[in-house]
Amino acid sequence: MKCTTLLITVLTLLVFSTSLNAQVKNVEKEAERQGTKRINRKIDKGIDSGFDAIEDGIGSLFGKKKKKKKGKNQTTQESSNNQSQQLASRSGSSVAGHDPDALYQQYGMYPPDGATDVPLPVTLKWTPMNHADFKAKSYELYLNKEGNYEDGMIGGPIKPQHTCRNLEPNTTYRWRFIGENSDGQYMPGGGGTFTTGNGEASTPKMDVQWSKFDFVPGDEVIFEDGPDIMEENGEFPSRWDLDQGQVEIAQVNGETVMMFLAGGKIMPYLENSEDDYLPDVFTIEFDYYTPKDGNRLLFYLTDIKHQAPSVLQEFDVTPIRVDTPDGNYVEHSGRDYTFCENGCWTHVSLAYTKGKLKVYLDDTRLINIPRYEHNPTGFTIYPYFANASENQAFYVKNVRIAQGGVKYYDRVLNEGKIVCNGIRFDVNKASLKTESMGPINNIYDLMQKQPDLKFSVEGHTDADGDEARNQTLSEQRAKTVMNKLIAMGISADRLRSKGYGESVPVDNNTTAEGKANNRRVEFVKF
Repeated sequence: MKCTTLLITVLTLLVFSTSLNAQVKNVEKEAERQGTKRINRKIDKGIDSGFDAIEDGIGSLFGKKKKKKKGKNQTTQESSNNQSQQLASRSGSSVAGHDPDALYQQYGMYPPDGATDVPLPVTLKWTPMNHADFKAKSYELYLNKEGNYEDGMIGGPIKPQHTCRNLEPNTTYRWRFIGENSDGQYMPGGGGTFTTGNGEASTPKMDVQWSKFDFVPGDEVIFEDGPDIMEENGEFPSRWDLDQGQVEIAQVNGETVMMFLAGGKIMPYLENSEDDYLPDVFTIEFDYYTPKDGNRLLFYLTDIKHQAPSVLQEFDVTPIRVDTPDGNYVEHSGRDYTFCENGCWTHVSLAYTKGKLKVYLDDTRLINIPRYEHNPTGFTIYPYFANASENQAFYVKNVRIAQGGVKYYDRVLNEGKIVCNGIRFDVNKASLKTESMGPINNIYDLMQKQPDLKFSVEGHTDADGDEARNQTLSEQRAKTVMNKLIAMGISADRLRSKGYGESVPVDNNTTAEGKANNRRVEFVKF
């Protein structure tokens, strides 16, 4: 009997040993397939867990160890999987027409596992891994078409969500996420499958970040270049000076732009370039295009050709981050490296007020320096990595430098009106550009704080083009701004609109700066 018991024990140990060897071999194959250090670290963690499980089994064989309890994160994950499986169990569960936020609240992830007709683009969203025994500081996200089991890593978001902008319609995808904590440990998360719809994008919601967009352009333009439509294609832009590289005028999708072919370091061509031509309060804006696989653009708050600065004041900009002269950087929380993988336009805004400096990408503020230690004296643009021979040409347009003005409320008290040339519209249209929301938000805040204040919203244009068309356009634009404020919550009886076309200029119509000052929206108290 003792021999039989001993034999059973030995055979049992051999079985566990074989199981252990099999686990280790499978892990080695997985490591070869993934081929990354991060996966290796996850595998190491998996091996440790495997040894723990085997140790539990052997311990129970000899009556030495109790089975471990489930961790909170494991229980939470199982609950999330069960919720997502509720939708998957319903064959062909379409989410077309359903609110993604509501589905996320219901299933703990979006899209729910097994969802079909998912509108494009798809924002993957999952419950944060925030438990007592594991708290993720960031995630690794993997996505593949169904049936493709390559690595498929598409990003490392900090927040538990990621927008996939280049997915194919009517295609099934499998996705999963992995959490990493502050100690560099990894924990498998969840995921599932979903099938995209026919390619029609869902109706976009109002970008909530607009309400936080506090950029207001200066009210007196001191330099502006579109470039002008009359600039000759293939020539160097006439309103700029060149320090190095190659820059030419080009037409891109019907718009006149400055094309940086080989580096290209340019600065405004001004009579007083050697002097400090930036006032104590100013704003700078420009749009630039990053080509596919393109790198960063640099700009300087000094004229590096004429002013011989001791400090370059260099800012590095990409569509997803801004680096400051002191070596610090801030990333756009809603974007990752895939955001501009096929090329994109980015609007850059900078506001300087007596030492306080802010930098924005599109409608989001990234940099807010309360005491900027340098004195801005000029402006230089430098897409260092531009290289047309490698299809890496950068484009720049809509450059504007403006002097700041008096606060809105003080203007109303002193002048009875607010003049805004920072409210922008698409060319020859009445549709608002995103950067217009800074001034509009300020008007909204002012009217909220002063409930007796009423405004006539009045549109003005420059003298370019047909006079009758300018009159109609000014009326349409004024009405668009008025309707935006009403939609935001201002009572309609506190607003009215009117257009004056080109009939009331405040500057000349012979220079780019003069035309820019004439293109304006005024809020006149009544």
